Amino acid sequence: MSFTNDGFEILSDFVLTKNLNVIIEDVVSSDIKRQKGGIRNAEKKYQSIKNLVSSEKLFNRARNYLLNNPKVVRVIFFDKTIENNWLVTWHQDRTVAVTERFELEGWGSWSIKDSTHHVQPPLEVLNNMVTFRVHLDAANEKNGCLKIMPCSHKLGILSQDEINQYCNNHTPINCVVNKGDTLIMRPHLLHSSSKAVNPTNRRVVHIEFSGFCLPEGILWA
Repeated sequence: MSFTNDGFEILSDFVLTKNLNVIIEDVVSSDIKRQKGGIRNAEKKYQSIKNLVSSEKLFNRARNYLLNNPKVVRVIFFDKTIENNWLVTWHQDRTVAVTERFELEGWGSWSIKDSTHHVQPPLEVLNNMVTFRVHLDAANEKNGCLKIMPCSHKLGILSQDEINQYCNNHTPINCVVNKGDTLIMRPHLLHSSSKAVNPTNRRVVHIEFSGFCLPEGILWA
């Protein structure tokens, strides 16, 4: 398996169990309301997740995949349970959040979500991004692990019809992992997840890094 060729890799025991347990305790004891699909800006709501996201271990690893020094783009806490058991169809993560709207060639489809500007960047930006999915629990086919299409990041930005056609003709990989394992992938690698057939906690800290330099005065939101 090659990250460059396949668009992903899995690192075993990348985060220590004791650090994961601190995050679990932090989230369990919190009264922050969870929306279906996860808690956005999780590093701004939980000190334990902020500590993980800002750790040298993650930044040093992220530098292996990016052209410039990594910057945190997005952090989401996911927890697929009996009460919150969702299906995600095949898609690419191809939208980023920034502090202000700007005009730059190749950037478009602007929208506002959660009072924040979102935009689809050009392919060169996605190719200079990397996603870390840090698993706080084991994940398998029964509790809705992530499914990916290896090498699909090489196809560029696809329409939904193109995504459907490709996925109907190729075989996915189930990303079966243990607690502490980390799935690292390009954001535009095709991925999905099924509803859990045996729902248990499937907690994940989803962290996106970018090596792209935004226009002066603009920050990743």
